This record gives sequence, structure tokens and C-alpha cells, in this order.
Amino acid sequence: MPYIQLKTPIPGPKSQELQSRRAAAVSAALAQANPIAVKKAHGSLVEDVDGNTLIDLAGGIGVLAVGHTPQSVVEAIKAQTDELLHMCSIVANYEPYVAVCEALNRLTPGDFPKKTLLANGGAEAVENAVKFARRYTGRSGVIVFEGAYHGRTNLTMAMTSKWGLFKKGFGPFAPEVYRLPVPNLYRTPRGMTPEEYVDWACWNLENALTAHIDPSALAAIVIEPVIGEGGFIPVPHKFLRKIREVCDTTGAVMIADEIQSGSGRTGKLWAIEHSGVVPDLIISAKSLGAGMPISAVTGRAEILDAPHVGGVGSTYGGNPLACVSALEALKILESPGFLDKAQRIERIVRETFEPLKGEIPVLGDVRGVGAMMVLEFVKDPQTKEPWQEFAMETIKLASRRGVILIRAGLYTNCIRFLPALDIPEEMLLEALGVVAGAIRETYQAMAVGA
Repeated sequence: MPYIQLKTPIPGPKSQELQSRRAAAVSAALAQANPIAVKKAHGSLVEDVDGNTLIDLAGGIGVLAVGHTPQSVVEAIKAQTDELLHMCSIVANYEPYVAVCEALNRLTPGDFPKKTLLANGGAEAVENAVKFARRYTGRSGVIVFEGAYHGRTNLTMAMTSKWGLFKKGFGPFAPEVYRLPVPNLYRTPRGMTPEEYVDWACWNLENALTAHIDPSALAAIVIEPVIGEGGFIPVPHKFLRKIREVCDTTGAVMIADEIQSGSGRTGKLWAIEHSGVVPDLIISAKSLGAGMPISAVTGRAEILDAPHVGGVGSTYGGNPLACVSALEALKILESPGFLDKAQRIERIVRETFEPLKGEIPVLGDVRGVGAMMVLEFVKDPQTKEPWQEFAMETIKLASRRGVILIRAGLYTNCIRFLPALDIPEEMLLEALGVVAGAIRETYQAMAVGA
């Protein structure tokens, strides 16, 4: 029996009714990838208000590495509601906050004394990481990279790439942010080998210390080990090592933004671990909370202790409910064999879609690490001109057939897969089969039939 059970067309009448209410009550600037209204979810299955059952491959944009409503997380939250809903870590201490910090200090890479600060979401954690780096170094400059997404606050918008979607009309932005290219091997420039491209990017990073900012002004380099919103681009390990080298030479702080790539998503607790590079600070969020809002900055104790007392804080950061959820999520991620499931997901995605590249030439690339995979669509496999409309139409078609997806990519021409790590293999195969069918149908309509 298939996992997808459709009792009405998607969207059904009740979903359409709630969509009308949303249109009347909610800012039109808030996007929505799938036209369904969700009633409940468990594991990798979502039930909408019309009684349809769909397979979730979006995971709340990478928040649900341990799936929807895992039992231990739900039980921990229920128990905590009877004890303490809110205190504020600025007002008084409470055990769950300290326990999460202790766990992150233990689990993040680096054999040195560590400390942690908790916050609500990724952007807030990025802001705090930069504040720590600036106070510790006494400098203000921050280097970031093309395709990066770090948040929607003023500083993090300055750090974020993709101007048209995330920044248009919202400036002026925070100063002292310098953006450099990151080597995207799928788009290696003509006339270069991938190795030469990475070498050029490493040279360009060094050159930026003359062309863009002096080393004496550089506070931090912030990098996603797997570029997320920009299209699930695994950053070459040689380039990550070069960032570490530059930070060591200049005294700048190396910050790994693991908001989307961390918390087990790539098959290790932190994606940076694949490279062997140890950053000074790691930013966690998304799957850290198993669906609850929590984020963290973890790293060298001397950096976390650099600001004056009262220099950082958050009313809701490290809320007791979010903390117990994070503790249970980390227990699940640490359980024997759980992270290995990410490699199974990568294998199945590649086995499903790599052969499709010969049949569907507009499927330009299949890439990613672990349970963080992407399909990139192009109008021409030689020029690699992005085809945003193809990705969007495929997502819409898959949604109507019971699979929840979201897009990605600097050019919005990618479909990303962020399933729960423990999604049953037959369920994943069913969902990917729907996506493959949607790609074929979209190709016939948009390319062959055009």
C-alpha cells in the first residue's frame, strides 16, 4: 500500500479555504511553497486538513532531521510544560539551558575549552557570532561568500547573497561585509579544471586581504561548509583549509555556519567534520531543536567570554521547552547508526536521479552530502543557463501528487531534498519516484512540447 493517500485534489477544499483566510490576514510578502494546510505530521508523513497524506522531503527547511514529532521529544516537551515554560536566562539559571550548552561544548569539533550561547533562530545566532568575533579581535570586517544565506536581520541580510529575493528594497545594509566567490565545481569556468578553479579561489581569498580588506581589520570569515540556500554546494575541503590558514595567519575568527548543514544533516554531526578543519565558532539551529526554535553559538571559551557582562542576551533564547527538545534531538542523533542513515539517503537519491540525466538533459547536476541533496535544472547542459521555471513547475506538480518539496539555488533553479534521516527506504523511493515522474512530465511539457 502506498504511503501517499490522496482523498481530494491538492489543494483540497479545506486547504483552499484556509489559504483564503491566510491571504486576507497574513502579509503577502510571506511566501508559501506548497498550497496545502497541514493538520498533523509524524515521522515523514504529513496529513493535511482535507485528510490527504503526503510525504515530506522539505523537513521545514531542514529543521526535522529526526522527523516530525518524535516520541521522546514530544514526551520531554510535555513533561517540561508542567515544570517551567519561561524564565529568561538573563533573569535566572535553569538546568535545561546549561545541559544544552554542555552537550554542544562536548559534541562540536575542537580539543580546547568551549562555551555556548543560546538564541532563538539562525539569524540571531549569526549576529551573536559576529559580535563575539568583533569584540574578541577588536576589528569589524567580515568576509562572506557568494550564494551564502545567513538570515534576514539587517546585518545578516548584508552577509546574505541573492539580493533580489532577500534584500531588494530593504537597504541600507550593515557595513564592513566583504563578499568573495566560493568554488562551485558544477560551474567551473571554461578553460579551467576543477583543481585549477579551487586554486584560483584560494588565491583570490589571499588577494582579498589586499584588494578588499587589510588583515588588521578582519574580524571573521563566515562560511557554510555546504552552501545551503545557494544550492547545496559542498565547499571543497582545500578551500576550507585555506580559510583556516588565513584566519590563523591574520588572527581572524573562523566561523562555520552549520544552521542547515549541521545537527546530523550530512551524516556527521557537523558538516565541517568531513574536511577535518576545526573552526573557532560553530553556529547551530534548525534540526538542533527538532522543530522547536533554538540556535546556538559554540566555540573557543575565550571568544565567547570576550564581551562585557550584559553584552549578549535574548529574552526567549534557550527557552526551557526548546532546550529539552534539543537535548532529546541530540540523543537521537548520537544513537548508534542513526547518522549512517544520511549516507543511505544520498545513495538512493543519486541512484534515482543520476541515470535520469541522460534522459532529461535539463537535469544538470545531482549533488550534496548525506541527507542534504539537490537537483539543478538548466536550459542547456553546455551553457548551464539556469531554468528557474522548470524547477518551480516540477515542485508544483509533485505537490499535487503528494510530495512536499522546496526550491533552492542562487538562481532558484534547484529542488532540494531535506528528508528525515530515518525515513523508511520504501517511503523515500516512493517519494523520489513521484519527483522523477514530475520531472519527466515537466520536461515533455516545457522542453519537448515547447
